Amino acid sequence: MTRAQALLSLAAISLWSGLAAGAAVDEASIDSGRLRGAVAGKVVAFKGIPFAAPPAGANRWRPPQPVAPWTGVRPALEFGSDCMQLPFPSDAAPLGTKPNEDCLYLNVWAPAARSAKLPVMVWIYGGGFVNGGSSPAVYDGTQFASRGVVLVSFNYRLGRFGFFAHPALTKENPEGPLGNYAFMDQIAALNWVRKNISRFGGDPGNVTIFGESAGGHSVLTLMTSPQARGLFHKAIIESGGGRTLMGPARRLRESSPNLPSAEEVGLAFAKKAGIEGQDQAALDALRKLPPEKVVDGLNLMTMQSPTFASSILDGKIVVETPEQAFRAGRQAEVTVIAGANSNEFGFPFARSLDEVLAPLGASREKALALYDPNNTKDLRTVGGPISSDRMMVEPARFIVRSMAAAGQRAYLYRFSYVAESMRKQWHGAPHATEIPFVFNTVSARYGKELTHADGTIAQAANAYWVAFAKTGDPNGPGRPIWPRYDAAKDVLLNFAERVPVAGPDPWRARLDLIEAVADAK
Repeated sequence: MTRAQALLSLAAISLWSGLAAGAAVDEASIDSGRLRGAVAGKVVAFKGIPFAAPPAGANRWRPPQPVAPWTGVRPALEFGSDCMQLPFPSDAAPLGTKPNEDCLYLNVWAPAARSAKLPVMVWIYGGGFVNGGSSPAVYDGTQFASRGVVLVSFNYRLGRFGFFAHPALTKENPEGPLGNYAFMDQIAALNWVRKNISRFGGDPGNVTIFGESAGGHSVLTLMTSPQARGLFHKAIIESGGGRTLMGPARRLRESSPNLPSAEEVGLAFAKKAGIEGQDQAALDALRKLPPEKVVDGLNLMTMQSPTFASSILDGKIVVETPEQAFRAGRQAEVTVIAGANSNEFGFPFARSLDEVLAPLGASREKALALYDPNNTKDLRTVGGPISSDRMMVEPARFIVRSMAAAGQRAYLYRFSYVAESMRKQWHGAPHATEIPFVFNTVSARYGKELTHADGTIAQAANAYWVAFAKTGDPNGPGRPIWPRYDAAKDVLLNFAERVPVAGPDPWRARLDLIEAVADAK
């Protein structure tokens, strides 16, 4: 018996144990076989569905390969393994599985009483492209499904498994695609949705992709990738940036004095692992490295590594940066929600105030007047907001402004709500804290400290996202009106302390300054 068959047998034993206890189940047929999911109330969940073959062994650093069909009914009751990584203790969305290189699985939540052509939402998690997965409790899709949406989440390769280039890989597959295996996985998952989601009641012609942080950046990449065109129809970018602030984009083979190519980064990692050469033997040795050796301590706390390339301009999937594409109006013609949180980074990415202000050049004094009107000269007080605005807040506005300028509908938000139990610790909403409100999984995040006000904001946020998925307009009865973005009016929806409030952006002057600096480069 193979390992895969043994795992399926164990899962089947668990399934029948659940049936003996009276658990309700449902079945669905997809292109690779039949599935059995679990019904809870009015929602059915199918978990751990393979959408590609295990990307291990000979499939390491290859595009996603087809799934081997199965016979009989495959239990889909538990999450598949999240992708290989080094988790860290302070993660606000801790994984529910042990990471493994065999990880290309997805999950579907749907109304148990399914009808045809339900809207589909596809979640892309964040984690800096080095951490994250689809198993955390705050990403549970039950609340979306209870409102009539088919919610899909999936895993994609991370770290050096997800982004890696080497001359031997180029020789093996000279026509590509190369390098961006994480984005290849995302596109494979969206192709799976197009082929199979109707089996769960979903409409493949009404798909909304949404993601946060690296997931939001992934949404922007998919909006500007020729390989993803036509696979989705609406998009939501939560704290996903939009500007090119981390330096010029790295190319696959071309280097510059200050930026090694992705292949050079791959060679540096191989050398660190004790593997020299650029031939098939070197590639075979790299593919035989234990997964832990490929991770090599990489996570969100250590991600600025000279042996990790991250997103790569490969010429096929990533042909330009999102900023370049949006400036030129080459983004996908879809409707968009974009926004950021009110206190994305409570700390500056700098060691001194001068270092914070240096990128602002001649606008330094104007910036001090806007960001430090009380002349505190405090690094954290001034540097945190400047870092947040440059990396997340103004880029979100840039995205919706670019969309509006192209005649496409766009909606801008700011998430300022802080859970009542955290208000003494957080002065504004930190990065990623909107996620449990969007999913309406605040009980999983805050437990006994959850308050009525927290739940009210979660209900509203989830309802806006659901309405947008259904119609392309987030508005609906019982909620404050969220106006379509107009650069002249600069109105956004602020998820504030009590209720969402629409109005002119109070930060307009400081974001205009950030925009002017960015546009001058």
